[in-house]
Amino acid sequence: MELQKYFSKFLLKNRKKKLTERDYFLSTELKKILGSEIRNISLYREAFSLKNSSKNQESNYERLEFLGDSVLGTIISCHLFQTYPQANEGYLTQMKSKIVNRKNLNKLGEDLKLTSLLQKSNSMALGENISGNLFEALIGAAYLDFQYEICKKIILERLLTPIEMNKLENKIVSYKGLLLEWSQKKKVNIKYETCEEVQVNKAIVFRCHVWLGDEKIANAMETSKKKAEEKAAQRAFYILNKKENILGNSKTL
Repeated sequence: MELQKYFSKFLLKNRKKKLTERDYFLSTELKKILGSEIRNISLYREAFSLKNSSKNQESNYERLEFLGDSVLGTIISCHLFQTYPQANEGYLTQMKSKIVNRKNLNKLGEDLKLTSLLQKSNSMALGENISGNLFEALIGAAYLDFQYEICKKIILERLLTPIEMNKLENKIVSYKGLLLEWSQKKKVNIKYETCEEVQVNKAIVFRCHVWLGDEKIANAMETSKKKAEEKAAQRAFYILNKKENILGNSKTL
C-alpha cells in the first residue's frame, strides 16, 4: 500500500514536469468537472481556444463544438427514448429541445465557469453564447479522449444529470413555439409584425406586434428582431392563457 502511494506521488510529480503550468491548471480543473483524469491535453487546449483573425490560425473550439453538438444530441435522444417509453415523437422532440437549446447550454457552461479555462486572453468581446459553445466543445473533446460510453457516463452523471433534465420538463423554452403549436391545434392564425424603430439617441430597436386573426393582442420592443418576437409572444401567451389554458392543452404524451 505504501509502495503504491509512493509511485502515485512519483507519477504525479513526473506529470507536472511534463505539463506547462497552464496545462497543469487546465488538466486539474477538468478532472474536477469530468471526474476523470484527462488523457490527451491537446484536445482540451483546442476546446478552450478562441478563433482569431490571424492568417496562421491555430485550431480553435469550433470544430469540437460541432462534434460535441452531435454527440450531445445523440446521447440525450437515446436517454429520453429509454426514459419515456410511452412518449410520442412530439414530446421527445420538445424535451430534447429544452435540454440542448442554446439558453440552457449557456447556463450549464456558465455554472461550470468554462470561460475561465480559455487558453489565451483575447481583446475582442466574448459572444453571448460562448459558454454554451465551450460546453459543446468540451463534450467533443471528451468524446475523442474517452470514447462514447465513458463520455455518455460523464454527461449523464456529472454534466447534465437526469435530475436536472427532469426540472426542465415543465419549463417553457419558446413562447413563440408554444403559440404556434396552440394555433395549429385551434386552427387560428397567429401573425408577427416586426419593424425597426430609431430612438432619440439614434439606437435602433425592434418592435413586434402579435396578431390573432384580425386582432392585435400584444406588442414588445427589444434590441433584436428575434428577442422582440419572443417577448411579444410571451405577453400574448399570458393574455391567451387566461382564456384558453394554452399550457394545459399543450402538455401531451
